[in-house]
Amino acid sequence: MTEHPGLKADDLRRLLDSAGVDVVGDLRVELISGGRSNLTFEVRDDVHHWVARRPPMGGLTPSAHDMNREWDVTSALVGSAVPVPTTVAIDRDGATIGAPCTVVEFVDGRVIRSIDDLSVLSDDEVTAGADALVRTIADLHAVDYQAVGLGEFGRPEGFAARQIKLWARQWGIVKTRELDDVEKLATALAERVPTQARSSIVHGDFRIDNTILAPDDPGKIAAVVDWELAALGDPITDVALMCVYRDPAFSAVLGFDAAWTSDRYPDADGFAQRYADVTGADLGDWSFYLGLANLKLGVIAEGITHRALSGGSSGSAGAERAAEATGAFIAAGLRAIG
Repeated sequence: MTEHPGLKADDLRRLLDSAGVDVVGDLRVELISGGRSNLTFEVRDDVHHWVARRPPMGGLTPSAHDMNREWDVTSALVGSAVPVPTTVAIDRDGATIGAPCTVVEFVDGRVIRSIDDLSVLSDDEVTAGADALVRTIADLHAVDYQAVGLGEFGRPEGFAARQIKLWARQWGIVKTRELDDVEKLATALAERVPTQARSSIVHGDFRIDNTILAPDDPGKIAAVVDWELAALGDPITDVALMCVYRDPAFSAVLGFDAAWTSDRYPDADGFAQRYADVTGADLGDWSFYLGLANLKLGVIAEGITHRALSGGSSGSAGAERAAEATGAFIAAGLRAIG
């Protein structure tokens, strides 16, 4: 197995040793393909099975690959109603690995990324999985973040307004061409920020392929993963992003036919209604939240191409073309807010 330059086995052994982990035999490290953001590795010794994550090798943007954030929220949620992998070790400043890095226990199960992955599930199993996703995000938003030690995790007040500024600023960093509609959408959103009714932990990237389904029950979530964009903020931003990911343009972002865009799942309105029914939550100015979610996803798509052109792609095919979806998301955002 060829060692990946982003995670060397000797460095990882030192990190695990420093965390008091008893490594048995040689470490085998293998890059898990298909990522568009942080590099994810499957790690084994003669006894244990882990997953390690670190930021891409280049083309980084501020706050987009925050391993410390991922570690802090995952550690806090262990034992809660939200299933997460057990945390094992962290290199917060990259002193050992060369970049911030986290190691968690491997969770057995299936990850549904593509239409082909989804094809093995029956319609009843797809429906059960959709219901489980809604229950899981509802459980996340119900967690008392003060009680689990995340009171200092961020500033929930004014979250939506800061998100507009964040993603507009990110656009200035990652844009590969001029697209005036991005500024137009950000300006329109800034003029109609709703009053935030409540605050919760938000995942910031919630969809089917950022979960692991139980191996024997595709209607059960075994773990929620990829917490690098987690924050304290307005939970409806989480719901809207989950719904906007249903847009067929998302397949261009991933570089393959994404399972989450399949019409076998409920449409965006259907998911939003399911969430409202489960939680009793008022979705508020739903058009605003859809506009913000489209802004975020459009900038993320552009950032993937920016990173690929900077030599920082995680190795998945087609990253340099992800920005082709940006215009579609920005246009959808403008339509949403009228």
